Amino acid sequence: MSRAKDMRNIIILFVSALIITGCVINSVTGRKQLSLIPESELQLMAVSQYSTFLSENKVLNPKNNKDAAMIDRVGARISNAITHYFKSQGKESVMQGYKWEFNTIENKEANAWCMPGGKVVVYTGLLPITQNETALAIVVGHEIAHAIALHGSERMSQAMMQQLGGMALEIALSQKPEETKNLFMQAYGIGSTLGAVLPWSRQQETEADQYGLMFAAMAGYDPQEAIPFWQRMSKAGGTKPPEFLSTHPSDETRISNLKQFMPEAMKHYTATKQ
Repeated sequence: MSRAKDMRNIIILFVSALIITGCVINSVTGRKQLSLIPESELQLMAVSQYSTFLSENKVLNPKNNKDAAMIDRVGARISNAITHYFKSQGKESVMQGYKWEFNTIENKEANAWCMPGGKVVVYTGLLPITQNETALAIVVGHEIAHAIALHGSERMSQAMMQQLGGMALEIALSQKPEETKNLFMQAYGIGSTLGAVLPWSRQQETEADQYGLMFAAMAGYDPQEAIPFWQRMSKAGGTKPPEFLSTHPSDETRISNLKQFMPEAMKHYTATKQ
């Protein structure tokens, strides 16, 4: 019994040490986050997983598909706008390693996501709900904000603490490759066949709403479109929300928060019109 108790105490101390040493201040949001995995390592993993995902799904060509062309256009405007913004703020490091890619997947799911390093996918099932380019920009800005704020890294760090004992990514990939890859995909909301997607926390969702609204506005899209879009999203699934809503809860709190963020976002939007 004593040995078991001692071992339990050692594990508690080890986990506590990991949490303490793994907490960093996010340069975008200003809050502390658990970050056990270097962003550079996640970006390398993203390149591989993004390529695999695209090879296993039907990618629409923007040269002959107007929806894919629109998604490319929105992606280019937002990525250019935020790259310029962080450079003007002296925060070029936020965008370090980013090599943007935007792809449209023919899939009935209402979903979109952004991997580390700017690897973005939008599913065609989302477009009947966005209905227009501005609402699409709201979604793309939201997903990019999750990546920029390192929310996926935070979720994966938490999952690796719980499921893999906090081991380093390189070790986890060599010793438990499938489990680690699944955690990565779940952390970024990719693929319903991988099981339960790791849930965004309310704080992460609020941050993605706030910064995503700003990012869309910086690109010249009217942020006020966010309100009717999220209202449409909340009604899209009836009694059973679509996959997109299961990890992106849309409720009165979200709408209320968006209204609070709107004045700041409108300043960025107005600046693009001058």
